[in-house]
Amino acid sequence: MTPPKLQSTRFELLLGQLVRSLVGNLRGNWRRRSLGLLALLVGLFAGSNLTAYYLQMIGQRPVVVLIWLLVIEAVVRLRSRLVEDDPSLAWIVADNLRIGLVYAVVLEAFKLGS
Repeated sequence: MTPPKLQSTRFELLLGQLVRSLVGNLRGNWRRRSLGLLALLVGLFAGSNLTAYYLQMIGQRPVVVLIWLLVIEAVVRLRSRLVEDDPSLAWIVADNLRIGLVYAVVLEAFKLGS
């Protein structure tokens, strides 16, 4: 006997969309998966190194964080306007770069204690 189907609520639809997006990154050919993972790691590397470099060069943390915030917000706005259901490989790479950059900046903030 199969369990009854869950009612189609907004929360259930959100959970289904979340599962599809997470599993969607694992699906596909090796090129799509490897480029996505490489973009995530390059974003993490660039975020941690460039943040530390610019903090030493400029010396003002709020300016660096504001610039990163503006760049990331621009990428998010562009993606939400241009991409519909299935993103292309370039948008997956851009998203993973963005996620890596954000993670690195948050990690730097925790390391600095602010």
